[in-house]
Amino acid sequence: MRKYKVIFFDWDGTAVTSRKSPADAAAQAIAPLLAAGVKLVVISGTSFKNIDNGKFAQRFQPEHRGNLYFGLDRGVNNYGFDTDGKLITIPGVTADRKDILVLHQVCFDFHIKLLKDYDLNTDIVFCRDDYCKIDIGSNIFRGDNQFFSSGELERVNINLAWHGYAGGVRGLVALSRSLGVERGLQLKVTTDAKYIELGFSTKSDNVDAILSHLESAAEDVSDCCFWGDEFLEMDDCVYGSDSFMITDKTKGFDFFDVSDAEGRRPAPVQRLGGGVECFLSFLRDQMLL
Repeated sequence: MRKYKVIFFDWDGTAVTSRKSPADAAAQAIAPLLAAGVKLVVISGTSFKNIDNGKFAQRFQPEHRGNLYFGLDRGVNNYGFDTDGKLITIPGVTADRKDILVLHQVCFDFHIKLLKDYDLNTDIVFCRDDYCKIDIGSNIFRGDNQFFSSGELERVNINLAWHGYAGGVRGLVALSRSLGVERGLQLKVTTDAKYIELGFSTKSDNVDAILSHLESAAEDVSDCCFWGDEFLEMDDCVYGSDSFMITDKTKGFDFFDVSDAEGRRPAPVQRLGGGVECFLSFLRDQMLL
């Protein structure tokens, strides 16, 4: 493994085992890299307040925070820090209020369609910034895990089949897109099997926005790598949310998957397995190179 100048990484399941888990080990591995000038970029569908209760950046010296970035809320919100260690906003993708209201209608259309035709109940999370999450496995116990875990896709498919839905996860993604078109929206849909997420942006928008910001600041982005645990193909040509970190701007860089789940990944992705400890060991080893 070579030394990198910019490290992008997912949060849940990659840097921490769950968003409720202590972030001490992640902070300890990241701090020396920030002090050495390496850029660390958290790319996550979750919000700033869910990253270590919104206090993760406070674990680092103000003069080192300028090397820390966040691309959050599924493409919507991007953050960095100024020379005094104060939070700054990097422009992201935002939607008009009228489109967000229509998005909420699309999600309810999806919910009613599955409930009416298949007696399949879903939960909808409406309170995210500019996107919604539809829980298609609300009756499948997962504890505190918000990330993809081995065997979860199989449990979701069994649940769908039990309700008589034969389209699989791919069919649900297509259905949500078509319902959006019916209401005049071209939605970007992602999934981690248990959730169908609908909105106007993805992690692609996060990584591209932050790379553009670094380039505009004349930062060296020649050696980047990307880490996650949700690259897996969920259904035919339907890949997990971390696969959206692969964009035209990031092609040619290195991608690593720490998930132990079996299955196909996009061509650039190297499956390492080993979960959170694999990623944290990589961070610690970077300081030895």
